[in-house]
Amino acid sequence: MQLPIYQVDAFTDKLFSGNPAAVCPLDAWLPDATMQAIAAENNLAETAFFVREDDGYALRWFTPTVEVDLCGHATLASGYVVFHHLKPALESVNFRTMKAGTLRVSRRGSELLEMDFPSRPAQAVAPPPGLVGALGGTPEAVLRARDCLVVYGSAAEVAALKPDFAALAKVDCWAAIATAPGENGVDFVSRFFAPAQGVPEDPVTGSSHCTLTPYWANRLGKTELEARQISPRSGALRCTLNGDRVSIAGRAVLYLEGKISV
Repeated sequence: MQLPIYQVDAFTDKLFSGNPAAVCPLDAWLPDATMQAIAAENNLAETAFFVREDDGYALRWFTPTVEVDLCGHATLASGYVVFHHLKPALESVNFRTMKAGTLRVSRRGSELLEMDFPSRPAQAVAPPPGLVGALGGTPEAVLRARDCLVVYGSAAEVAALKPDFAALAKVDCWAAIATAPGENGVDFVSRFFAPAQGVPEDPVTGSSHCTLTPYWANRLGKTELEARQISPRSGALRCTLNGDRVSIAGRAVLYLEGKISV
């Protein structure tokens, strides 16, 4: 059996930057083990699979080792594939997910894609044992939603982090978001680490901004925010807090279109 596959660099307008995601449109769901094996073979942070459902699509995401409850960059990439390859007349598309509800991706102008996601505010907590040691640096605060949000004083400190991934994978935390105030027109920066989920460092993470956006909106007193994830590949996001929802917008670029044999 042959299946279509696309690889899209998300949250960037330049190839070889942003976050690469694989996207596999399906006529019907494959066995979970097969989708997990495809994701492992792709060896990207996320592979998205979707099937046609009513007036939209049902969508699932897999890292190389696990299925995840929410993924931003692979949703953006899926929207890109729908708009540019499957349904070019559409201006918006709905993706029904198993745990995050319905997510909408809409065109904004000729290049920008905007996602409507749930807000996931974090609450202040005592750092889980081993977290700070595994990440490094001297954080100012630790909060928690699905992920641990670790706040530092400067972008330079976040950029300089060299986490111990083996130690971090043992911490009671699904993933760790390191963040700090931005500069030069950027409101905040971040990095994202999830070694326990098969993703040591994710290049640009949409789902983390469901937590970052309400935190920085409250701290900075503004609802529209420019964000940059300062991984080696880097990426830009435009985030807006809309009550209990978050708009996350970015660009995407096609890298690969082909077929896989299963």
